[in-house]
Amino acid sequence: MPADIALGMRPTNEAETRRPPNRISGILKSIGPGFILAGALVGSGELIATTATGAESGFSLLWLIILGCVIKVFVQIEIGRQTISHSESSLHALNNVPGPRINLPFKPLGKQVGVNWIVTCWLLMFTATIFLFGGIIGGIGQSLAMTLPLTNEGQAFNTYQDEMVSLSIMKTRLSLTDDEQTRASLLRESSSLETKLAQVTAPPASMDDRYWALIITLLTVVLLTFGKYRFIEKFALTLVGAFTLITIYNLFQLQSYPTWAIGSHELIDGLRFSLPKSVGENNPMITALATFGIIGVGASDLVAYPYWCLEKGYAKWTGKSDGSAEWETRAKGWLRVLKWDAWSACVLYTFTTVAFYLLGAAVLGRIGLIPAGSEMIRTLAVMYAPVFGGGAQLLFLFGAIAVLYSTFFIGNAGHCRLATDALCVLNLTKNRESTRARWMKMFAITLPILCVGTYYTVGSPVVLVLIGGVAQALLLPMVAFAALYFRHRRCPPALRPSRLWDVLLFASFIAFSVVGIYLVYVNLS
Repeated sequence: MPADIALGMRPTNEAETRRPPNRISGILKSIGPGFILAGALVGSGELIATTATGAESGFSLLWLIILGCVIKVFVQIEIGRQTISHSESSLHALNNVPGPRINLPFKPLGKQVGVNWIVTCWLLMFTATIFLFGGIIGGIGQSLAMTLPLTNEGQAFNTYQDEMVSLSIMKTRLSLTDDEQTRASLLRESSSLETKLAQVTAPPASMDDRYWALIITLLTVVLLTFGKYRFIEKFALTLVGAFTLITIYNLFQLQSYPTWAIGSHELIDGLRFSLPKSVGENNPMITALATFGIIGVGASDLVAYPYWCLEKGYAKWTGKSDGSAEWETRAKGWLRVLKWDAWSACVLYTFTTVAFYLLGAAVLGRIGLIPAGSEMIRTLAVMYAPVFGGGAQLLFLFGAIAVLYSTFFIGNAGHCRLATDALCVLNLTKNRESTRARWMKMFAITLPILCVGTYYTVGSPVVLVLIGGVAQALLLPMVAFAALYFRHRRCPPALRPSRLWDVLLFASFIAFSVVGIYLVYVNLS
């Protein structure tokens, strides 16, 4: 698809308009942009940040996880309404929101350009999300290093760490079981393994994860350079759908194991709007609120969503607004499709997010394992051990590689579009199809390399992901404010929503603001 259509810059004409589907079957065939976002969401937010929150906080923040997934959809749809009604990209729309503006110290292409406060903050968040994707490519590297070590050092390191994790699980089961025969068996096994480990020196961490991260980054550069919308859409749905089914199955099967089963009282406690207490140097609320910024549709995803809607064709099929009854009918119909798209994807990633959170609380939280550092993926794989036994790690690694790579690939695909559009907004390049296509290819090369560079520098995927999460949480209230502006100042009368919708949209803005203010307070105090 031409880059100008992808960025919504070419005016639509009557020949491109299309009647929206009325039947549910037709609507379901027309959805897709939301599932591209879901493909990007399940990796960083659900697999890494959500499980870390469950491991640190137990079940007490289940309410926040659900709220974080659902409440963002109102802002997502409102920005989508703006896209359909005006056929305008996100950054161009955000740059028209009233407020302070910064004039560039030079005149690109001979024209003075002003950038408003939201786009300025988005540029800072865009930089932070490069760290987030660095954490994701690090997670992929760790997964592949565990599955296919490239060096003898990597093989030795894997064997030692696997035995250390097995010892932790044995000790947890020993502390939770009352059966004397089982206790005696576990005690013998754990004592034997502990003696064996005490007689060897822990091997140093290998560089296999970094080698694999670089290899996958180079593969991503190739796919981003030649990938098209349909490929991205199918790629996301296939990878995420398969691992989602495995995870939900794992959660339900966990209920048949008394040691790991989740009690109804724990679920009720998790829905009571309570806050966890800090233990030692760990503050679970910081992790939780950073997770709030990532799970569901994060700030970067809210800004990216209209680009996928434009590439899908919703705005093109609606046509240019002319106030006619025909345009109003098309706009309402395609807005209905967009709502189905957003809410269907929300159901998918909410179920997945809750499943990962409960697994983190039920298994990692009870063992006392917090996913961090170079052993993040190995720790996360423990969530599947009670159900899948010895094959848990291999099964998890397959799923982890799939969804993490889906996030890395789709996230960078969105970033290529956003970065290119940013250059157009800043008037740093001519707003032409050929120019934008060239810039998108250049970003397809540079952005993934920058991401892997952050992992080489920092080395901890969880830290990198949480940096991106905090940045997104801080941007969320600004994006919600823009959605309110679009709703009350730019929404065509024919597309105005109900009063209940307005209340929920304003509630989203309040929730985002509370999270953002709290994170600023904690980090500055």
